[in-house]
Amino acid sequence: MSNLSSTAEDILRCARSLISAGGYNGFSYADISKVVGIRNASIHHHFPSKSDLVRTLVAQYREEAHAGIAALERAVSDPREQLRAYIAYWDACITDATAPICVCALLAGEIPVLPEEVALEVRAHFRALSAWLTSVLERGAKQGGLQLAGPAKSEAEALMATVHGAMLSARAYGDAKMFGVILRPVLERLIVQ
Repeated sequence: MSNLSSTAEDILRCARSLISAGGYNGFSYADISKVVGIRNASIHHHFPSKSDLVRTLVAQYREEAHAGIAALERAVSDPREQLRAYIAYWDACITDATAPICVCALLAGEIPVLPEEVALEVRAHFRALSAWLTSVLERGAKQGGLQLAGPAKSEAEALMATVHGAMLSARAYGDAKMFGVILRPVLERLIVQ
């Protein structure tokens, strides 16, 4: 995505913020136009349709997530610490409101009304995150640092759903601390002390 112009990047940043606040149908090109300070026609030049814009945004989001996970894998080898770091990342994002919710988690709730090309990108994000969490849990169980109540794949799906659900709870209660309140016991159950 690095071949995008600075205007396209500005449009994507604005769309990401608007999606985080109101979902796919919660914004229009007119909203972006006001925030970025360009005409609708300029937005259409970069992204001919809303589905093009949001598909590009989700693809970019997936690349960022992949890069973040790769960096975490290089920096931390202990699966327990990888889980802690993953949870801490979202806790910090929710607390300081830099990313109050996972864009893909929010869009997943809208899958029935999303254009197919956007839905495919969202599903790909979930598959990639699930695969990574599964590998972390498998390694942790094999090393004896994590205790699983079932197959690693099932545990990964449950953990992913809990993380995303905790984001929603923090938003619903208007209290960023709810994220940690929900995730702390999950980590305590998984991590062998």
